[in-house]
Formats: sequence, structure tokens, C-alpha cells
Amino acid sequence: MIGLSGVALGRIYAGPLLTQLMVGAAVVSVAVSVAARRLPAWLVAPLSVLGLAGYAVLGLRLAAQRAALPGALGDALADAARNGIPRLLTAMIPVEPLPDTVLVPVVAAWLAGLAGAELALRSRRVLLGYAPAALLYAGALYVVGPNADAALWPTLAFAALGVAGLAVTGRPAAPRAPETELAPAVRAALRARVVAGAAAGVAAILVLGVAVAPLVAARVSTKPVDPRRYVQPPQVDSLDESPLIRISGWALNPDQKLLDVTTTGGGGAAPAPSASPGGEPDGGTGRGGVWIRLAVLSDYDGVTWRVGGTYRSAGRVLPSAQRTPGATVETIRQEITVGDLTGRLLPAVAAPEQVEGARVAYDPGSGTLIRPEGLAPGLRYAVTSARERPDYNELSAANVPSGDAVARVLRLGDGAPEQLQRLAEQLASDNGAPYQRAIAIEQFLAEHYRMVSDAPSGHAYPNLNFFLFGPRNAGGQRGTSEQFAAAFAVLGRLMGLPTRVVVGFHSPTGNGAVRGADAYAWPEVLFSDLGWVPFDPLPQPKTEPRPVEEDFKPKPENSTPPPTEAPTPTAAPTESVSPAAVAEPPRQGGVGAPLLAGIGVGTLALLLAGAAMTVVLLRRSQRRRRLDAGSPAARIAGAWLEVTDALRLAGQPAAAHLAATEVAAHAVRVHDAAAAVRAPVPPIDELAALVNLTAFAPAGTGEEQARHAGAQAVAYADQLRARRSWWRRLLWSVHPGPLRWRR
Repeated sequence: MIGLSGVALGRIYAGPLLTQLMVGAAVVSVAVSVAARRLPAWLVAPLSVLGLAGYAVLGLRLAAQRAALPGALGDALADAARNGIPRLLTAMIPVEPLPDTVLVPVVAAWLAGLAGAELALRSRRVLLGYAPAALLYAGALYVVGPNADAALWPTLAFAALGVAGLAVTGRPAAPRAPETELAPAVRAALRARVVAGAAAGVAAILVLGVAVAPLVAARVSTKPVDPRRYVQPPQVDSLDESPLIRISGWALNPDQKLLDVTTTGGGGAAPAPSASPGGEPDGGTGRGGVWIRLAVLSDYDGVTWRVGGTYRSAGRVLPSAQRTPGATVETIRQEITVGDLTGRLLPAVAAPEQVEGARVAYDPGSGTLIRPEGLAPGLRYAVTSARERPDYNELSAANVPSGDAVARVLRLGDGAPEQLQRLAEQLASDNGAPYQRAIAIEQFLAEHYRMVSDAPSGHAYPNLNFFLFGPRNAGGQRGTSEQFAAAFAVLGRLMGLPTRVVVGFHSPTGNGAVRGADAYAWPEVLFSDLGWVPFDPLPQPKTEPRPVEEDFKPKPENSTPPPTEAPTPTAAPTESVSPAAVAEPPRQGGVGAPLLAGIGVGTLALLLAGAAMTVVLLRRSQRRRRLDAGSPAARIAGAWLEVTDALRLAGQPAAAHLAATEVAAHAVRVHDAAAAVRAPVPPIDELAALVNLTAFAPAGTGEEQARHAGAQAVAYADQLRARRSWWRRLLWSVHPGPLRWRR
């Protein structure tokens, strides 16, 4: 039965290794309990735990060897013990049997075997011994969730084994006296009792079936809950959430060594035209090469392009991406050594299918990888990728998908600049087909803008608006590949094209060092039946960009100036006069400054008065709670707090270490010092005596003493306040200190 739990759970694992390990754990754990059944019960568990430790080490070693996991076995065991449960629930399906994804099921199977065997052997309760196996089987089904088909045959086999076990281990009936020895009346009574009990049992089963059957039937077609939704998968940090902003930093450090790459397979460098996509973009160099992806950015809110991927822990073999019909697939293997590249994103040629030498998490939607532990200099890993080359001859007639499936790559943040929208409308008006629109954006950017390495980073709407329409003498119309790719993607979405931005590196030969100057960003457009197609909006080197005004003239916000009271003759504007030079209408009279100042002062005074009134009311409520609510002992303690608060408000707080009688003497001195003419002091020493009585014999105080203590405290506080000047009395009443002082 425990082995069937391994069968049920193994449906979401790659290969039979997990099922084999769980069956082995069940057999060995039960065998240990059977062999030690004559030993004391307290000795069996330690022996079984020792066996579990040895079996777990052997099983995890086998899993590590089959997965070619790098590093020492001890490190893998420690990591599996720390992260076994979260890794199991965040792993990508099919789950590769790794030390951290097999440890928890193997340990659970062993413990279920130990508990079930001990219950069945020592207590002779086979049905109770089924409980650990049943819990393990239910847990396996819960972990699988909706990620596999219904486990019909394993469940039927589990139930059949349970019935067979009960039948085999059932005790024979004890011999009974022959029926001839019983009197007929007794025999009839026994038979009636048996029939009644059986009828009652059958009726109870029928009632239970009628009550439960609808609930069970309703759950048959219900999709199981996926426990993975309750566990957060590995996340990228803020540096990797938007790696597009790193382009400018790499451009300013062109000699910074980020990677070392060795590429085999795929026919080496792949040519890519600069004006139409024949593969990955070539950065306007006219040369092919190998393009290594770092991140795919699909979400844009008007400020930042973000990754927005869901990365799941993956093994050595990654799920195969959906193939484009008719595309040519080339297998490329790269051995990459990390240099100064930081973050968690792991570079790889699209689309990776196998990773060796590093534990990774994978986002199938974008085909990108992360290393949850982060990159480190000297990290070596190998990636085998399947690079697709669709038939780009079909692009001219290709359409783009629409609907909810691509809403994410069509969405833009609110507040797109009007000039940006007008440019998109102008480019779309002359180009109807999706591919022609994409080519129009690509050519417009390549012909009118200059690529530089010292442009500031930024791809929010204001940055793109300045990049596209800002004056050249002020730094506009120039940027890095960050601005070119972001502007292409935003214009494409404004024209109804599903777009995204890719950040990566270009290795001209596929071998050698990859430096900061090799970092690029490029846009991609999604076409039906062709997939994501890259475009290259970068200008050709050593070309002079054409002025934007030659092909795009933004309209002024108001084509005619607003009317004035009396027309005045104006000279016709020349070509050098911009719309901004049109005279603004005179401003109408507004609210005067003195009135605004008066309103502000009045509002401030009302706020201060409201705050003071609130403090006064809260202070009065606090005094009522202290003196009128609670037991007599509590009210005496509240009266004492009124006295100590009065001392603090008078600027003469009593030291914390003083006894009650010493505080009373201090209060008398403060009262006398504040009085210009010596006046009788309220009997504060009597209140101190009541405080001591409350501390040592709270039951000895009564209602009369509590009322007397409250009167003394109020009289003392009022006399002490009355000795102050008028403005100090005012501050005394509105001081918020008693509401927040710790005592």
C-alpha cells in the first residue's frame, strides 16, 4: 500500500526513480519492524531511524548521480534537509528526481512503514495499521493535485489490498456450544438479535451512502486544489526584474568581461539581415553571430519593462517548448563561465532544453532561467538549446493573434504621450499588414535616431518621448539599445502588435569573452503560426540620421490661439516660429493672496483648537475611568496616578525608586514651593497610606476609601494647577502627556 503511494506520486516525476525509492523504503522499513518484533518496543524506533538514515543517504546519492548534480554529497544532503518541502512544491512538472525532491517522500514512506508495522504487529490491529499508509496515499494525491490524470487504478488497488489484508489476518471464530444445548427460546432470541443488528448496520450504511453520495459525486468532476499556489516560487530581485536599465551601465564599461562562452553545434554563426528578421537581430553590424538571452520583458506599465515570469525549480532536463510548425530546429550546446555578471538571471540561447552544472529555475512562458542562489564569478555550466528558425518567407502574409491569450503583451500603462500616439497612427496609416507595420517602426527608428553609449538610462513614457522628439542639441534623438527596443515595443503595442523586449548578449563568433559592449536589447513581435520574431531597430554604423521633422510633424495642441476681447494684428508666423511661441491668453483674476493667507491661518487655528479639545475630552475620560471604574483597589491606584501625573505636569516628577510615603512628602514640598502664600495641603499622606494598603492587602479597601482617595487626588491636582500662571494652566489642561506616559 505504501508502494502504491509512490506510484501515485511518481506520476508527476520524470522517470521511475522516485517510485522505486519509495517502494524500497516501504519494504525495508517494514522488514526492520518484522525482524525486531521480539525486541522491546522502545528499541525498534531507534534501529529503524538508523536504517532510515542509511537508506536516505544511498537513495539521495543515487538521485544525485543520475542527475549529474555537481558538488559534494554532504552539501546536497544538507540542502535537501533544509529545502526539501519548498523545493518539492515549487519544482517544475515533471519533477526531476533530485536529492531535495525525493528526500521528503522517501522519509515519509519509511515512517509510514514503521508506524503501520508497529501498530499491526504489536497491537494486533491491522485496520489501525492501515492509517499511516492511508495518510501517505492521501498526501501523495494532494501533492499531485491537478497536474496528472485521476489515479483510478492505484486507488482501486489500494482498497483491494486493504480488504485482502483484513481477510487474511482475520481471526477465526471461537468454538461455540452446539445449538442443541441451547433452549429454543434462547436460540430464537439470539437469532432475532443478530438479524436486528445486521438490519441496523445495513440501514446505517444506506443512510450514510445516501447522505454522502451526492457530496462525493459532486467532487468527482471538481478540479483538485494545487498546493503549489500556496508556496511562492523563486523570485528575481529588483536588479533582475528590469535588467533593461543595466544596458547603459554595460555600454559605459565596454571592456567589462561578463561571460566566457564556447559554442558547438547549430552551424556556428547565423546571418541576420538588419532590415528584416532572418533570425536574431545583429545590432546593425551586418554580421551574424550567437545571441544569448538573459531576460524577456513582457510587462510595461508606462514606467518600467519588467520580467514578470513565474520561475519553477527545474532539474537537468527542461520541458520542451512548443515547436513552431515548419520551423527548422538547430541544436546548440554552450559552455558558459560567469565573469562579472551579477544577479540571478542565467544567460542561455533560446530555447534551453538541458542544463548541467547549475541548479536552475525555469519560466516556460519566456524560456529564461534563473539560478536561485545568484551568480558568482567562476560559475561554469552547460546549456543545450533548440534554436528555431521559422520560415520567414511567410511573414508578409502573417497575422498577429488577439484576445485574452495575448492581452498581456498588448497592454500599456496609462498616460501614453500624445505625440507618441500620433507617430504610431502615422506609421500605421500607411501600412496595413502587421509585418509591414513592424518593418515601418524598425526603419523609422533606424533612419532617424543615433545610437550612442553615453545616453542616460530610462524607458518610461517621458524618457521615450524625449528620445523620439527631443531636440538634438539637448540630447534628444539619441540613445542606447534600451531606448530603441523600448520605443519599438511601445509603438508596436499602440499599433496593435503583440510585442516584448529581450535583453541579452551578442557573441560574433559564439566563442570567447562576452563583454559589456556586447550587451543589447531588442524587440520581438508575436505572429500567428510563426511565434516570436525578433527585429533590429538599431541604425547602421557610420550613417547620419535624418531629421525626424522630415517625416513626422507633430500637430500643436491648439491650432488657433484663444480669442481675446479686442483683436490685435499679428504678423504671420514664419517657419522658425514653433507652436509654443503663440502668445498665451491673459490670465483671469483669481483669489487674492491676503484671502488665501487668511483661509490658511483660520484652518490652522481650527485644527489646533480641535486637537486641544480632543485632548481635554480624552483626559477627562481617563480621569473618570481611573476614579469611577473598577474595584476599590484599582480606583485607589488610579487616584495615585492622578497625583503622579500632576507632579509631572508641574515639572517635578517623583523618582521611580521612591516609596509611596516618600512620594507624598515630595508632593507636599512641590505644593509649598508653588504657593505664594502657604496654604493647607490636601491630606496626600492618607492617599499614600491607602496605596500601601492596596499593594499589600487589596481586599482590605472599600468603596468609601476609594471615593476618599479620588477626592484627595483631585483636590491636590487642582490646587497644584491653580498655583500656575494662566498660560501654564492652559498648557496643563491640553497637555497630552498623561495619555501616553508609561508607568
